[in-house]
Parts: sequence; C-alpha cells; structure tokens
Amino acid sequence: MAITIYSLCTLTSLACAWLLLGSYRRTGHRLLFWSGASFVALTVNNVFLMLDKVVFPDIYLLPVRQVSALVAMLLLLYGLIYEKE
Repeated sequence: MAITIYSLCTLTSLACAWLLLGSYRRTGHRLLFWSGASFVALTVNNVFLMLDKVVFPDIYLLPVRQVSALVAMLLLLYGLIYEKE
C-alpha cells in the first residue's frame, strides 16, 4: 500500500511540474517557471522518499530528502519574493 501512495505522490508532483512549466513556455510568466522548478525538486524529493522507505529501507536518506525539500522551498520562495508582475 505504501508504494502506491508514494508513487501517486510522485506522479502528482511530476504532473504539477509538467503543467506549470508548460504554461511558462506558452506565456513566459516567470513565476510559473519558479513554481515549476519547485515542483521538479518536490518530485525529486518524492523519488528519494520512495527510495528511502521502499527500495532501500536500510539506507538512511533523510538528509538527502531534507536537502531536496529545502531546495524546492527556496526556489518557490525566491520566485515569490523577486518576481514582479
């Protein structure tokens, strides 16, 4: 059951990133780019979560997951603060 939930979370993050970056390509609004980049990093975070909990349960990947989550939030925060429209 856990693999299903982790997979769905990963696919949802990937779909959000795909849609946001596709909208950025069409419109050129930079906030869409930063939001899409944030969701790419969240997708990577979800992949690390699945690897940590399901594939390699003996390997401690929490620091890697935390760094990827931090990068995702910093990308979104940067876009929210410095992009003006």
